Amino acid sequence: MNFKYIKNIVPATALLFAMGTSSCVGDLDVTPIDPSTNMTADYEAMFNKCYATMAIAGNGGANGDCDVDGLDGGTTGFVRQLFNANTLTTDEAICNWGDEGIPAFNFNRWGASHPMLKGFYYRLYFGINLCNFYLTEAAEHDATMTAEVRFLRALHYYYLMDGWGTIPFPLEVSSEPAQPKSRAEVYAFIEQELLECEQNLLEPKAKTSADANYGRADKAAAWLLLARLYLNAEVYTGTAQWAKAAEYAKKVMDSPYELFSAGNADWSAYQMLFMGDNGESGASREAILPLLQDGVKTSSWGSTLFLMASAFKEDMIGGKYTAGNNTSENWQGNRARPDLVAKFFPNGDAPEVLPTEMTQKAKDDRALFWGKGRKLSIDDTSEFTEGYSVVKFTNYYSNGGTAHHTQFPDADFFLMRTAEAYLTYAEALTRQAGSNQVTPEAKSAIDAVRSRAHADIKNTYSLNDILDEWSREFYFEGRRRIDLIRYGQFGGNSTYMWQWKGGVQAGIAFSAHLNVFALPDDDLNANPNLQPTPGY
Repeated sequence: MNFKYIKNIVPATALLFAMGTSSCVGDLDVTPIDPSTNMTADYEAMFNKCYATMAIAGNGGANGDCDVDGLDGGTTGFVRQLFNANTLTTDEAICNWGDEGIPAFNFNRWGASHPMLKGFYYRLYFGINLCNFYLTEAAEHDATMTAEVRFLRALHYYYLMDGWGTIPFPLEVSSEPAQPKSRAEVYAFIEQELLECEQNLLEPKAKTSADANYGRADKAAAWLLLARLYLNAEVYTGTAQWAKAAEYAKKVMDSPYELFSAGNADWSAYQMLFMGDNGESGASREAILPLLQDGVKTSSWGSTLFLMASAFKEDMIGGKYTAGNNTSENWQGNRARPDLVAKFFPNGDAPEVLPTEMTQKAKDDRALFWGKGRKLSIDDTSEFTEGYSVVKFTNYYSNGGTAHHTQFPDADFFLMRTAEAYLTYAEALTRQAGSNQVTPEAKSAIDAVRSRAHADIKNTYSLNDILDEWSREFYFEGRRRIDLIRYGQFGGNSTYMWQWKGGVQAGIAFSAHLNVFALPDDDLNANPNLQPTPGY
């Protein structure tokens, strides 16, 4: 199967999706395959669609239909709303757009009617409904494919459980309102599902787009999601699971996947993870679960184009960036809060320079900021040039090749990559030891990540150093909120402040109830089994 080109694949013959506001409950209209006809279910297309929902909005291209009925395809893109929910709400990013929902993200003021959180929520439930339909119609078709669909359903439930706590929990397509499950109950389901389906997943293999099964989840994907689940177990269940987190992270570290370190004369290895040819350059040997993109065949406003275009302005041409982000789109919205830049320049001496000089000054390949013509501090949140621009995601080819399209990028989004296992292992071992200072094994894992970025190796690291390392390695990749919550530095009485936290420039604490999002009011109205999320 070729998973590089998943665009324009419909789920199956005689399969219709029409999703309304209570998508997780009963508004998914599925016309089952009639056994009295000669129609044959296209199980491969159904299977592909379970992956495709994370990479594209619908079946009609960027300007076509959206799988989530009544919502805009661009703003319900999985990657776009993963970023908004878990990055824009934190110390990493701020956006100057006035779209409904953006200021609430910027200033930590969301509620049950937040439109973009609804888009993310319903996108995730659409993915679950796809998986449930496949598992009903095609579970006996192929054991490996079934295991992958179970993994994908568990992944979607992970994001819902992490984001919304107690959630509706359908395991089949039904017109009946779904019953809710607590966060701990969903956690237990995800754990058991991953442990079971892992047995039938493909053996782990580092791949490029030329390899068979590129883009499919294998055993390493299940191990890494288990490691992520266990790392946050204390948040989700009240009981820490540091030993299990370290165990499954180490399984990934010992697998054929690797920290990609083979940069070239023009681009660092870290940059190559986020470029147009990252599926072909070798960078994907780090990608445990890439969401596949092609500028011609997977056009979307809500995937890697969003990460590029939202962070660029027309004036960002210079040095290696001879064509901006190498797409025609420059939306000038998202940029770095000064607190992110301070992870690389803790003395407040970040220069106003081009990215190449920025990484040299930071002594870290990951400091991919555009400081020329920018202010570090954000006094006016509506002004894009206040705040350093982020050039992490581009559509350049590391070998100088030409992108497939001038507007939509070819860069795959590495939703799960090996570096996560290294930092999970380091943090879990340190917490298991009950010390603020890392163990030797934990230090070695952190050193490996920093060495890839040509960052200085320190004599030791503290737990807070690991939190900073999470940000340096994964900023703008849609996970920062999760890490801050685990460290007790998001909502609640934390003394950790960032600029415009809580809507105040110097930062102000906000209520701990905002550590989970509110169940959408539409679902509360449609499903009598649900109760409002506490605090909202």
